[in-house]
Amino acid sequence: MRYITDRKRAVGKGASGTGTAHHWAMQVSSVGLALMIPAWLYVFGSALGGSQEEVVATFGRPFPAILTALVLVVGMKHFASGAQMMIEDYVQGSARKLAVILVTCLAWAIAATGLFALARMAL
Repeated sequence: MRYITDRKRAVGKGASGTGTAHHWAMQVSSVGLALMIPAWLYVFGSALGGSQEEVVATFGRPFPAILTALVLVVGMKHFASGAQMMIEDYVQGSARKLAVILVTCLAWAIAATGLFALARMAL
């Protein structure tokens, strides 16, 4: 016989069993983005309008390159998680699985393309 209360079984679990972890991951990534985006906008804004050599020189330095990579990866992970939540709320059946797969692939394709372009500039 099990002597676990209903509350003990429910602690840390959302409706699907992973909702709390998903929520906290979204909260952490949003705080990280809120701290990184203003610095990245300053770096990007200073490079905007410059010649190709100036832009390559800007993103060839370690801080702008690392910051841009972090914004790309964290931003696309945050986008994929948020889009997955919306899809799970509003789409039913097989279309749900297909939409989640497509959004996840899109997010990682954007991140990979951005990281490739950044690596070409930084190296």
